[in-house]
Amino acid sequence: MTQRVLTRLGRISPTAAFLGVGVLVFVALVLPGALGGLILLALAAGAGWLLAQTWRAHPPRARVIRLSILALVVLLAVAKLT
Repeated sequence: MTQRVLTRLGRISPTAAFLGVGVLVFVALVLPGALGGLILLALAAGAGWLLAQTWRAHPPRARVIRLSILALVVLLAVAKLT
């Protein structure tokens, strides 16, 4: 199943993926309180899963950058939840 999901994600245009995630982050930041935080946590969980599945494909420098962005999204989510 994991391979099937990754194959489907690979077919998505990078621009469409970027815009879609950008819209979700914007909506999550605008929504009040816990709802926005939960959306951000869901996005972080999805990004973390994707990062874990593609870990070997990225050079070490890209891994650090992606982990930093993931940590920032989790921190934003926790801030929205509190």
